[in-house]
Amino acid sequence: MSPMFPLGSVLVPGMILPLHVFEPRYRALVRDCTAGDGEFGVVLIERGSEVGGGDARSDVGTMARIVQADEFPDGRFAVGAVGMRRIRVTSWLADEPYPRAEVVDWPDDEAPRADVTSGGSDTEPGVAALVDEVAGLVRRAAALQIELGEPAPPLDVALADDPLVAGYQATALGPLGPFDKQSLLAAPSVVARLEMLRRLLGEHVELAQARLAGG
Repeated sequence: MSPMFPLGSVLVPGMILPLHVFEPRYRALVRDCTAGDGEFGVVLIERGSEVGGGDARSDVGTMARIVQADEFPDGRFAVGAVGMRRIRVTSWLADEPYPRAEVVDWPDDEAPRADVTSGGSDTEPGVAALVDEVAGLVRRAAALQIELGEPAPPLDVALADDPLVAGYQATALGPLGPFDKQSLLAAPSVVARLEMLRRLLGEHVELAQARLAGG
């Protein structure tokens, strides 16, 4: 059984998660987690609100670990957590005293070596080339966001050589909505995630270029 924190955003492994915790039930969750192993599950709220319950939740999420929890005099918490590993919810339990679920770890399929093609064809890019292409799209999207006056990651952002880590980094950094990021988190394999990123980021770049061209 795992404490769960449904959110309106997607957490992926390796991503930092800052939380301002004010609801009484989540204050209890933080206290229980810090008294234990510090871990809780994070899933996307697909419909509904973060506050008050009554939401519809994804069954794929990320296990987070609290690395810092500062309590204010009024009982609120400022929490810093980090995404650790992908999980799948097998069943939801009662929401008292806070959301809880039975979960299992859901490891990503191991990525092929960087010198192996992504689909077995000599015409398809190797995984390393695919990572490079996704990294270039992240940087291009960031440059266009800056031109549009929108928040953006640093232009010199570099992705890890490990395709698994790179895919999650690009998911966190890319200018994508929560449902696209949820699809990326739930991708069936590392290569599938990278190929999905290439498509989604490419579409975003094309749209941003059209917005700039249209004034």
